[in-house]
Amino acid sequence: MNESSVFSYFFMPIDANGLLDTAQFIFSPNHDERPEGSAISLLVIHSISLPPDEFGGNGVIELFTNQIDPDAHPYYQNLRDLRVSAHFFIRRDGAVIQFVPCLKRAWHAGASCWQGKERCNDFSIGIELEGSDDTPFTDAQYSALLSLTRCICDHYPIEHIAGHADIAPGRKTDPGSCFDWDRYGSGLPRNLIRRSTSNTPT
Repeated sequence: MNESSVFSYFFMPIDANGLLDTAQFIFSPNHDERPEGSAISLLVIHSISLPPDEFGGNGVIELFTNQIDPDAHPYYQNLRDLRVSAHFFIRRDGAVIQFVPCLKRAWHAGASCWQGKERCNDFSIGIELEGSDDTPFTDAQYSALLSLTRCICDHYPIEHIAGHADIAPGRKTDPGSCFDWDRYGSGLPRNLIRRSTSNTPT
């Protein structure tokens, strides 16, 4: 496999505390401990933009740090008292922000199930891409996502990668139809990406 033909790949080290050395760290209080004995076996890909379809602002950061102003935008009324986070957020320019150490349980999946196992937050890492269902993602985002994915897989026993829509079918649609799973998967080991709306063991 010729990685350079698909991605510009670069190394991203994660330390013993589950922090990515090359990421900007912004603390989110929206996390807790994983259940004892839970192996980190699933990587979940999301997309988000706040306000919807607007990029480059601080809305996502404000949401994940409980600082969003419900009166700043009409859509934000839907987010009042919402407490969510993700481990990582990848900007349109490929910049990576980390909100929760990998060893902790971020609140990104919500009601979810993967291959018969519910509560996906217990055993997953969540990556949010700045984007929407109807907007193609950038080259810089794919490069950063591949690098981050490989780093995570080097440190944790990741068995599968799925979209938010795959673990919460009917409730979520992200990362959406514009996310190129083939492009992403071409830089990863075969069979790592498992997309299934049936959510039955295979």
